[in-house]
Amino acid sequence: MVLCGAIAWVVTYAVPAGIIALPSSLRVMLVASLAALGLLSNLWPKLVFGRVGTTVNPLRPASSRVLVLTGLHRLSRNPMYMGHALMLVAWACWLQHPAALVGAPLYMAYVTRYQILPEERALSATFGAAYEAYQARVRRWL
Repeated sequence: MVLCGAIAWVVTYAVPAGIIALPSSLRVMLVASLAALGLLSNLWPKLVFGRVGTTVNPLRPASSRVLVLTGLHRLSRNPMYMGHALMLVAWACWLQHPAALVGAPLYMAYVTRYQILPEERALSATFGAAYEAYQARVRRWL
């Protein structure tokens, strides 16, 4: 996520698309709202995972003991990653450059390929039909 944010920042200097000037108060409100929503989307599921006693470690999805289907997981199979993407959108709004928006889809493509798809395979192997029904019912992102 940090690398994608850095890329977004560098792109603002490399691409002469110009700045989208927002009034300062609107910019702060927009950035704060997106960042808060991103943090909430990232932290709330971690609390739920802790409460039910399953792992939040993305490197060990096979050690998941409970399939979480409540809270934000009713809307997205990956609310924690969605939170990261929202924080990158907040960062792009802070930078006020349309090219800075590249960070969010870049992050989403990377995390889908190298984290989410392997997690989905591990969760399908662990939870079988229950996870496959969940996949059919709830979208990967939003």
